[in-house]
Amino acid sequence: MNRPHLMPVARRPAAWLWSGLILATLLVWGTLARAAGGLDPYEHFFQTTFGDFQEELELTREEDKKALLIFFEMDECPFCHRMKQNVLNQPEVQAFYREHFRILSVDVNGDVEVTNFQGETVRQADFAFRENRVRATPVFQFYDPEGNPIARFTGATSGVEEFLWLGEFVAEGHYKDSNFNRFKRERQAQSRQ
Repeated sequence: MNRPHLMPVARRPAAWLWSGLILATLLVWGTLARAAGGLDPYEHFFQTTFGDFQEELELTREEDKKALLIFFEMDECPFCHRMKQNVLNQPEVQAFYREHFRILSVDVNGDVEVTNFQGETVRQADFAFRENRVRATPVFQFYDPEGNPIARFTGATSGVEEFLWLGEFVAEGHYKDSNFNRFKRERQAQSRQ
């Protein structure tokens, strides 16, 4: 009769090794799964606002940010969801954008009242549609610290890399003498070298 506690000592470490290896593998998979999900963009990408966009411009200047970025979105937009689930939730995107921009979200169908750049109270939907001509979502609209529109991207980016390039395009001032498509082609060529 062969009892486990009477097994030769040389066989016991193998069982512990396998158990340890299985446990380590499960821990790594769990960590990777959490990392793949990213961080909630509403907590780590967008900043909280009381809807006073004049005040947001003031904070943009005080914090020495390059621009105010407004993400125009709607609940039913699959491309908005894709951006939030695959790009805006990534730590490197959140860190870069938070460093260079003040970032807000506006619901293009929203009835919540906001104060626009001129100090007037309007619904989010009117701010999006009438004042910013948002017809499709998502729209990433960048404004300089004085409230002037400086760059706009409509639709979802192809991924994290393109979205970071969009941020560089604005933060480094390339929008002043180029367009984003040309800038993106240059970045793609550099990354192939």
